Amino acid sequence: MENSSILDLIMKFLPLLIPLILIQLGLMITALVDVLKREKTKGPKWVWIIVVVFVNIIGPIIYFVVGREEE
Repeated sequence: MENSSILDLIMKFLPLLIPLILIQLGLMITALVDVLKREKTKGPKWVWIIVVVFVNIIGPIIYFVVGREEE
């Protein structure tokens, strides 16, 4: 594949990627702030931090649904 065709492909999908990247970053930052501020979580905090950071869009959602301990 030529460099120009790779660039064309990136430019073609960029409008779809930018909103996904922004959603991912927003969810990740919100979940990380919540994990760090919350006194208790269901399981160790360090595990939830790893899940939130490395499991992309699904990780923060899993944390909000399963990992939060109600105060």
